[in-house]
Amino acid sequence: MKKIDLEYICRVIGNLAGIPIRIYKNASQIFYYSVVDIPADPIKPYVERVLEITEKVGYFTTPYFNYYGIVRSGIYTVVLGPSRQTPMSERDMRSLAFECDLLPEKTDEFISAMRSLVQMPLGSILQILCTMNYVMNGEKLSLEDVSIFDFEQMNIENTIENERIARNYEQNASYSPREVHNTLALEQTLMQMITKGDVGALCEWLSHAPSVRGGIIANDALRQLKNTFIVTATLASRAAIKGGLDAEDALSLSDDYIKKCEILSDVEQIVNLQYHMVLDYTRRVERVRLGRNPSKLLMQVTNYVQHNLSKPLNVDEMAKSMFISRTHLAAKFKKETGLTLTDFILKEKIEEAKRLLRYSDKSLTTIGQYLGFSSHSHFSKVFKKYTNKTPAEYRELHT
Repeated sequence: MKKIDLEYICRVIGNLAGIPIRIYKNASQIFYYSVVDIPADPIKPYVERVLEITEKVGYFTTPYFNYYGIVRSGIYTVVLGPSRQTPMSERDMRSLAFECDLLPEKTDEFISAMRSLVQMPLGSILQILCTMNYVMNGEKLSLEDVSIFDFEQMNIENTIENERIARNYEQNASYSPREVHNTLALEQTLMQMITKGDVGALCEWLSHAPSVRGGIIANDALRQLKNTFIVTATLASRAAIKGGLDAEDALSLSDDYIKKCEILSDVEQIVNLQYHMVLDYTRRVERVRLGRNPSKLLMQVTNYVQHNLSKPLNVDEMAKSMFISRTHLAAKFKKETGLTLTDFILKEKIEEAKRLLRYSDKSLTTIGQYLGFSSHSHFSKVFKKYTNKTPAEYRELHT
């Protein structure tokens, strides 16, 4: 096939699908087309992993639950995406913009462009890929022929804990249908931990969790596991909302996890994903809860801060969004937590900075800009105030 033909096909597909499409020749990009002008290609943080896929037709799912479709033909690789079935949260889009090395002043433009991309189910993306594969390779494939490749699932965090929970669930798989259910008490225990945001207690409980004897909700073992996952996702999202997590965040996260579960076909992957999901919800609740019995206002503040960590947070704007005076908000927050609002905001920004310093390769200046600090010196000064180390010292210690 001539190169110009492939470019023509990709341009037509890009127009029809409404999402970006690229051509790589021996892993070097030679063509890019998008009906939406995006300040940075969102594939940038994942391009190496996407191009590691060797199947003629495959796909890659990012940690933000966006997916990219891939078709290979000889030395050429076509990559279509990103797309997803549900809208991406603004917080995730800001994080993605940061990973794409965008300057803060370009972030809003990036978010606007990403919102303009067409959302479609993964199945629709795969149908397009199968059609392109027929044109490019003369091979007729159906969805059943497309193999799963999920790099992020293979590298899910906390390996040791994942192995522990996997063993627990494998033991659970041998229950008899005639046994009495014991799920209610276990469910209540687990959901209380999510609601309280008690990560320590959750990890301890999971390390010696009792066997689960639940009801049969599918005839097929894999379908049974997926149905159980869906039930867990639903309960966990409600428990997290009860614990103070923003309802839209909690429900969108549930949808994303369920969609990711549905494309898996390996028992261990589903078990690992379920553990990761429960821990993720618990950690998110932990971040928005201060104290054992936080007030509604307190949880509004923590949710607001978590949603806007990448912005120069303004207490006046925060108070205005909550229909309360700045003075009353500051006084009530100090009374409940013992912290000033400014102190809390900076502490949360530094916690996020620590995560980025440990798990990303972004420069110190880029991280400081992303978190809304006015200059690198300001970022370094605040970081040292709360950690007794400079950002550079912290990164060197933890990498």
